[in-house]
Amino acid sequence: MSAFDALVRPALVRIAAPDCGYDPHGDRYWGTGFFIAPGWVLTCAHVVAEGGSAVWRSEPVVGITWEDGKTSRETTGTVVLALPRPDRPDDPPDRWAFPDIALVRVPGAQKASCVRLGERPPVPPAPVGLHGWSRETGELGIRHVHGTLIGTDGKALITDWVMPVEGCSGGPVVDHRQGAVVGLNKGRGRDGGAVVPVTALRRLHDLPGGEAMGEALRAHDRYHLARYRSLDDRPDWTRTQGRLTGAAGVSPGPRTQLYGHFAELPAPTAPGEIMDLVDQVKAWTRDDELPDALEDDPRTWSEGAGLLRGLRAPRRDGVRDLELDAVLLYAAHVARHVRGRYGERIDTADLTHWIVDESGDADRHLRREIDRLVSPGRPAPLSVREPRARADVLLEIDPPVYDPGRYPWRVKLLLDGHTVSPLHFDERGATRAQLGESLREPLADALRRGDSGRHLAAVEAVLPRELFDEPLDTWRLEPPQGPDDAWLPALGQRRFVVIRDARRNDREPTPEWRERWAAAEHGPLHATPLRAEVPGAGRDAHTPRVRRETWPEAYDRLREAAGGAVPVYCGHVGSGDGFMAMNAALEAGHPLAVWRTGAHDHTDCAEFHERAGRLLSAVRDAWDVRGPVRSLRTRADRAAGPEVLPAYAWAESIALLLDPPDRPPYGGSLEPPPLLGEGEQ
Repeated sequence: MSAFDALVRPALVRIAAPDCGYDPHGDRYWGTGFFIAPGWVLTCAHVVAEGGSAVWRSEPVVGITWEDGKTSRETTGTVVLALPRPDRPDDPPDRWAFPDIALVRVPGAQKASCVRLGERPPVPPAPVGLHGWSRETGELGIRHVHGTLIGTDGKALITDWVMPVEGCSGGPVVDHRQGAVVGLNKGRGRDGGAVVPVTALRRLHDLPGGEAMGEALRAHDRYHLARYRSLDDRPDWTRTQGRLTGAAGVSPGPRTQLYGHFAELPAPTAPGEIMDLVDQVKAWTRDDELPDALEDDPRTWSEGAGLLRGLRAPRRDGVRDLELDAVLLYAAHVARHVRGRYGERIDTADLTHWIVDESGDADRHLRREIDRLVSPGRPAPLSVREPRARADVLLEIDPPVYDPGRYPWRVKLLLDGHTVSPLHFDERGATRAQLGESLREPLADALRRGDSGRHLAAVEAVLPRELFDEPLDTWRLEPPQGPDDAWLPALGQRRFVVIRDARRNDREPTPEWRERWAAAEHGPLHATPLRAEVPGAGRDAHTPRVRRETWPEAYDRLREAAGGAVPVYCGHVGSGDGFMAMNAALEAGHPLAVWRTGAHDHTDCAEFHERAGRLLSAVRDAWDVRGPVRSLRTRADRAAGPEVLPAYAWAESIALLLDPPDRPPYGGSLEPPPLLGEGEQ
């Protein structure tokens, strides 16, 4: 038995029906779990599902038994978070979808021993130990086997020719090279075992009540700091990790101290807030501005530090341990960031003292940078960029190709306006009616990664022209939980949402497009009709009639419009006369347009054109249009009530084309393949 096997054993729990923890034969035994922090147990959702519908009503019906020294302790726990939750609690599925995780709150377990969670996935092949309770030999007992993680199958990790015995589901999997728990036993396959990586815990943060996951992880880091500081001579994870050979970078002791300090800070609001600081640290440490090709999804300050493991920079190798430099600089960025947001309400003194103490041997350039970050009142150092969203989100939807009526889609991040990082895709696609539901979670995930604090990612939808009237701005990224959710802002009320033309963006920009964008970007702007109906000949000179403008007439008029002209239309442009005119405007190079996506006839078109013209003449440039349009979407919302709606009814269902010629997808500087396990096939 390895040193880590010995550390795992006291953290294991038996999960069973209440008051059945002492049953040696395990007649009502459900499976295994393990303490990740005092009062918090992690297991598989299918294990606790044995308790029936009461489990999903968050009743304390999960029997938890563990060994406290030589004493066996028993209590009942409550499932706080689980993914997935069965649609029919009384009739759960036979096969549980990924990630199959449940977090259980366990009262009265403040002195329980806890495992150390890994902060990064294992690198296959990796030697591992699989642990759990089992009754396979007749009586319940702790079992463990050693094997090798050989790779992934979709989103699960796979072990080679070794699998957990029956009853070990929900038990921990220890990576012996990392000296940490990297997953949970999910089930048995034909040739090995399936393991849920601990990185899947991130998805629990996004559930209603997901702040409990952050609470448990902060308690995890506090626990290990307390054990490391304790004079108790019992083995602990930090010192045992320190005896591993080949360890580089920040050693386990300082890392445990840093993570304990992070646990005292307010939680980050979104992954993008953490990644923004990680990006800045990497750029300064490596002396380059190239964003990383592969995206990550950290949810805690500690996970952000973990992303800096193994940092390399060819021009600086051999000077100093870059990982240590990067972690120190990252910690200083976190201290400055939290202090800037919360001011004196949050005490960062302990974290700052740790950073200063650990930076004593750093070179003078790094010490100077850290000093600027941690000293109140000092000007922003070189590694701090202007506050903004970390990235915007590209939503690309293609016309149906293989399956009529189904639109393939892709969701990507657009970093620095040029670098594209794919996240999710569905090449089979969804019907037009299904697009909003199919894209709800992929868009929410991408926006979490693009947001940085109060600076929110914009959405740029690259659409075929037939979908220009799709009301993207009214989509909601959270399924309704109750009547109060009707008041939550829609996508276009909280964020900038603009439309771009998929057909144009597939090819080199035309000179007309570039010229008109240059004029729009510098301003000023003014309105011009997207369609201008022309006088026609009647039966005699006294009965003139109005004739519809033809495509050549519209194209010629829009081509000759002055720089800064913005086509405006009181109607939909995805079909009919509006579609024809929008085609003419796009071919004439117009990068901006304003219209109404509603297909019904409007009686206030004169007001719409007049007010849209005033809006455009009041803004500075093309980018500045987005803010007023977002405000109008909010004020024209029918949920605002009859006392507010009439003044803004003209802006109901307003849409904005904002389509720069030199912005990806065409000419994206970097487009790596999706991360393994990301996206949909």
